[in-house]
Amino acid sequence: MLRHDYADIGLFIDGVWISPNERETQPVLNPATAQQIGLIAMATLDDLEASVQSARAAFEKWRQSSPIDRSSILRKFANLLRDNEQIIATAITLDEGKPLAEAIVEVRSSADHVDWHAEEGRRIYGRIIPSRFPAVQQQVVREPVGVCLAITPWNFPLSQAVRKVAAALACGCTMILKGPSEAPSACVAIARYLQEAGLPDGCLNLVWGNAAMISGTLVAHPDIRKVTFTGSVEVGKHLAELAGRHMKRATMELGGHAPVLVFDDADASAAARALAGNKLRNAGQVCISPTRFFVQAGVHERFVESLVDAFASVKLGEGLEKDVQMGPLCHARRITEMERLVEDARVGGAAILTGGTRQGNAGYFFAPTIVDTVDDRIALMRDEPFGPIAVVSRFADISDALDRANALPFGLASYVFTNSLERADRAAAGLQAGMVSINHFGLALPETPFGGVRDSGYGTEGGSETFDGYLNTKFISRSAGKLA
Repeated sequence: MLRHDYADIGLFIDGVWISPNERETQPVLNPATAQQIGLIAMATLDDLEASVQSARAAFEKWRQSSPIDRSSILRKFANLLRDNEQIIATAITLDEGKPLAEAIVEVRSSADHVDWHAEEGRRIYGRIIPSRFPAVQQQVVREPVGVCLAITPWNFPLSQAVRKVAAALACGCTMILKGPSEAPSACVAIARYLQEAGLPDGCLNLVWGNAAMISGTLVAHPDIRKVTFTGSVEVGKHLAELAGRHMKRATMELGGHAPVLVFDDADASAAARALAGNKLRNAGQVCISPTRFFVQAGVHERFVESLVDAFASVKLGEGLEKDVQMGPLCHARRITEMERLVEDARVGGAAILTGGTRQGNAGYFFAPTIVDTVDDRIALMRDEPFGPIAVVSRFADISDALDRANALPFGLASYVFTNSLERADRAAAGLQAGMVSINHFGLALPETPFGGVRDSGYGTEGGSETFDGYLNTKFISRSAGKLA
């Protein structure tokens, strides 16, 4: 393995870093080797209370700050991300596992998200409502909700956290960020470079530790007014229940099991090659990754042949090595899950066309895998793999494809490949998903809304809608006349 420095990870509360030497710790592992590369500090209950009090005190000043000043700090932060992209990306590759080229793209994309929020945060407008009476003025103002709690995942440790932090800060909120202990370096970069950009102490606090203790303590805390979470459906439902019990605003970006509809009028080989690259990005550990490939019978054979060729040619390896196209899964639990899904498919009569096994004697590598099935009852057709497995199945016509695509309770991303405008429109209208991308991969841009329906959550990140979850709407009606 190429050797690089990896700093131990502390807590960041009220502008001060608390060393792991002062707290209980747990190891940070490199998933390419399964070897320890650092330590991360675990927050205590006192740390959590200190983070809330810091964020609450900072909110009273930050909410009054000029949107122009907030924008300026965010723009400086975005530039610092770009200036330090190699350092940030290398650390992401070491603790999360994705190839360095993908990690650099994540840093650059995150900087773009920050820039967009910096500019759009200057345009959070209220409005005047025409009154029925000449002496009455009616206005609507948008006000920051207060202290927010963000719980973010390991698969895109920088970009998923940046979306939440930038939106909250642009609105005038303050935030406590519980980042992923498996891949913590990116959230450290957020805290460090925001402080360097001039963010006042307390506006962002960073904690790690026991997930149940942190969420149970902070979601219930009376000074926390908003909860935003990206992660699994199971955990999201639990957090949504906690938030609802305490009447907290919540945004939930949960899992998916994205269907792909490939019609017989599409270029099946080109679609397969494009889908292979998108599917294997970050070793398939992407919530909008295409996973259920429904291919019309007339092009099924050609599509599968091209997909197998694309999967079989992918170079696996440690993400800092040259020309590596896919790195390891993030932790050992993902390997166990991949093996379970493949074995269930095999028992269920599916064909394993390529891959299907763990790779190497070190780290958490799993071969790019394609399963072909006619049985929607196998686990792969029900459970999101969150790994480098694609499951392919034929369909007869568009009604059949839509029925099967919508059969699961998830509804995050979906994809369609067709040269027919009529089919494209019908599929877009019929797919029960928060996002539909037709003949390309056009999701997750800063200026476009990102979110799901049904069990994939609620609320939106990205686009102008992103600010709605961090703002209260206040109506003010004022009469200039005297009371009768």
